[in-house]
Amino acid sequence: MNKEISSNIVELEEGLKLTPQFEKRGGLLPCAVQETSTGQLLMLASVNKEAFEKTLETKMATFWSTSRNVLWVKGETSGDWLKIDKIFIDCDQDALVYQVTLVGNGVCHTYGKTGNHRKACFYREIDLQEQKLQFIEGME
Repeated sequence: MNKEISSNIVELEEGLKLTPQFEKRGGLLPCAVQETSTGQLLMLASVNKEAFEKTLETKMATFWSTSRNVLWVKGETSGDWLKIDKIFIDCDQDALVYQVTLVGNGVCHTYGKTGNHRKACFYREIDLQEQKLQFIEGME
């Protein structure tokens, strides 16, 4: 490995300069969204450069909708906003974790028994013995 590449890797992995590697993953970074107060994983989404910059500017979670190919500010249509508390980036600067405060009922587009959006998109567990899905108690 030449010195320039080695120096760039050290800066990327050990430096303090924010350089998200959008081009490495076709313009999108995976983003896990975690509730700050409980540690619960709420959702997984994609973030492009524009969504990331808007998130940093507004402190509200903004994503790239891969199904609609549009910028998507969580809460704009549902009223269930995600206020950014902290953002973490991994060692290669190609994956994100948004720690958030949920302002509203939930993040999922599906509805639970109460008729409200489910709090999290991860509301079922895989039964490893039966290899089928089961609802997580309280999230059905």
